[in-house]
Amino acid sequence: MGPTLPTDWQQLLQPFFDSPTYQKLRQFLATEYKEEVIYPVPEDVFKALQLTPYNKVKVVILGQDPYHGEGQANGLAFSVQPQAPLPPSLRNIYKELEANLQQPAPPNGDLTFWAEQGVLLLNTVLTVRHKAAFSHRGQGWEELTDYIIQRLNERDEPIVFILWGNASIAKRKYIDEAKHAVITSSHPSPLAAHRGFFGSKPFSQANNYLKQWHQQPIHWSKK
Repeated sequence: MGPTLPTDWQQLLQPFFDSPTYQKLRQFLATEYKEEVIYPVPEDVFKALQLTPYNKVKVVILGQDPYHGEGQANGLAFSVQPQAPLPPSLRNIYKELEANLQQPAPPNGDLTFWAEQGVLLLNTVLTVRHKAAFSHRGQGWEELTDYIIQRLNERDEPIVFILWGNASIAKRKYIDEAKHAVITSSHPSPLAAHRGFFGSKPFSQANNYLKQWHQQPIHWSKK
């Protein structure tokens, strides 16, 4: 399952794709896709990178692993297929968006339009087994996403990193905060959202940084 990526990502990530870690991961995935129900479908695994080229990234939102229910995962962190009901975390993200921006939430849970504006919606693990959260943890995906964050950190143009929850905040060590902006809070899941996610205003904060850097802000509510 070799990814088809924008040229800039392909060149940057080729050393990882040539590594033993990725070859082992590919073998694992080939078996899993043959024997189990895996999300997302193979052509959507790298969708976050396909929709948001390296040189277009303005904001990074880090998730954990894909949704593990049928008809949900579409390759973008926190995002679901347009027809799928909103998962609890995304429902809370939309609540915070409405409170933060005084604008209506998007019409469904498909966040493709964020990705197309330069929001890299990256999970730390890019695949999952049906109804088995974190089932593909520890197989090599984390090394790839660490590598991606390190390559983003090297960029001359500043980026806003939005890190929700401990798993994402652990990646902060790869980010040079003298150059880039980091926004953190608790995770938007119902278990944690009341411990600092609600009221954290990540959307206006991100846009304020972009404006300071003379970049176009993100339209978070609708296309």
